Amino acid sequence: MGMFGNRKSRAERGMEIANQAASGKGFYGRLTKAALGGEDFARFQDAIGTVGTGMDAQAMVAAGAPTVPATVVSLQDTGQLVNFDPVVDLIVLLADERQIVLRTLVSKLAIPRPGDAVRLVADPRLPGTYLYAGPAA
Repeated sequence: MGMFGNRKSRAERGMEIANQAASGKGFYGRLTKAALGGEDFARFQDAIGTVGTGMDAQAMVAAGAPTVPATVVSLQDTGQLVNFDPVVDLIVLLADERQIVLRTLVSKLAIPRPGDAVRLVADPRLPGTYLYAGPAA
């Protein structure tokens, strides 16, 4: 505990403000919604949601959640960038021959290609769905 109590890091505070802005509630949300307009605000909400799912997947892997291996069948760029990293639509093939479509943020240094092995994590909020957890090690 620091001199000023239990303070949040800059990254945590920044993500909190981004979530408030994306929700459309509170000062940041109303200001963002008014400045962007309806269509752009919807894109903004989608981008913030993509960032959140990527962070959730990395936190779950770090906590020891089991990963599911999959193979990339195809990927398509959505045209969105978050911190200069692309948001893509991945189609992956699971071991039981099911194909799953994921919209996810990927590192521009490790963009998966068709045929690459990747890891997925089960999404605890939506049973039966998965989050992209990065390339297979």
